[in-house]
Amino acid sequence: MEKVNYGGDTDKRAGEFEENVISINRCSKVVKGGRNFSFGALVVIGDKLGNVGYGYGKANEVSDAIRKGCDAAKKNIIKIPLVGSTLPHAIEVKYRGSKVMLRPASEGTGLIAGGAMRSVLALGGVKDVLAKSLGSTNPSNVVKATIKAIQSLKSKEQIMSKRGLASL
Repeated sequence: MEKVNYGGDTDKRAGEFEENVISINRCSKVVKGGRNFSFGALVVIGDKLGNVGYGYGKANEVSDAIRKGCDAAKKNIIKIPLVGSTLPHAIEVKYRGSKVMLRPASEGTGLIAGGAMRSVLALGGVKDVLAKSLGSTNPSNVVKATIKAIQSLKSKEQIMSKRGLASL
């Protein structure tokens, strides 16, 4: 099991991920003997070096749900195309009811984002960005919209090779 770091900068080894629990959802089922509770946990993991992933785990105990969410997140790792400490270009993406807007920012601006978007971008290693979440604030949809936006980003090299131009 990998070490989990809750805040503070420490020396990082390759492949070491930090986790952040975005939301825990409690669900109840009424049965003959009373209520049975189950839990769902939305977890985001990242190494703050450009890799980030999310996962959703469900179980009868909160700790098991978080563990399952971490395992699911490790299978969904994506790479963020960073330009220094920011994003390569502005993008606006809609996922179901949530709409997110990401804009690159100059050095020293900081991470200006709220809620679930902030966790995804911070664990992904983005230090300077202007982000806004519009529409639904459902954490699951906001995380999925943010991941979809990150996947839609293209680096300068990718665009130039697609156009058939040599790198300058």
